[in-house]
Amino acid sequence: LYDTAVIAFEEDIKNVLVTNGFINKEPLKQLLPFIHAANVDLKSFSGEFYKQLCGAELPPVLETLKMMYKKIHLEITNLIIPQKNDSSDQIEEMCKWISTELGRDVPLHFSRFFPFYKMTDIKPTPIKTLVHAKEIASKYLDYVYIGNVRVEKGENTYCPKCKKLLIGRTGFGILINKIKNGKCPCGHGIPGVWNL
Repeated sequence: LYDTAVIAFEEDIKNVLVTNGFINKEPLKQLLPFIHAANVDLKSFSGEFYKQLCGAELPPVLETLKMMYKKIHLEITNLIIPQKNDSSDQIEEMCKWISTELGRDVPLHFSRFFPFYKMTDIKPTPIKTLVHAKEIASKYLDYVYIGNVRVEKGENTYCPKCKKLLIGRTGFGILINKIKNGKCPCGHGIPGVWNL
């Protein structure tokens, strides 16, 4: 990854990581100067979840998020799995942490779980759970989205200052984009990959 990131960077190609964020500090420090943006899967805000389901630990992932936020454009995705990481308290704790330790401007994507591979006995995440998670997160974060399912206004971006629609999306398609030079028409700066 490091070798190809350096080559791409030298050719002025933007490097974007989609990662679970489980990496040691030193390799991450070496890699970050060649990365422009990242989407990190924060799988849960429970150490027990990470230990039992991922065979990993939560603190290194949180440290990765803090290191990335200081250097590159960062977005976070949380796959909500029924009965595993869907408690309102845990979602609220996670969102408070993101807001306090990183910032209100970090985009957070809640994704719908579908039964697959070793978890075929769990039903898909109810849409009302995703909507509720978005409501909780919106108290602490300015850019919250719902993915893997169509929910009205779940994929759109709104200006945190004037509250007007900036980007209207459906699936992977953009229907409306009112952001110009990284700003809302009201003048408020909007973080994102268009600023890279």
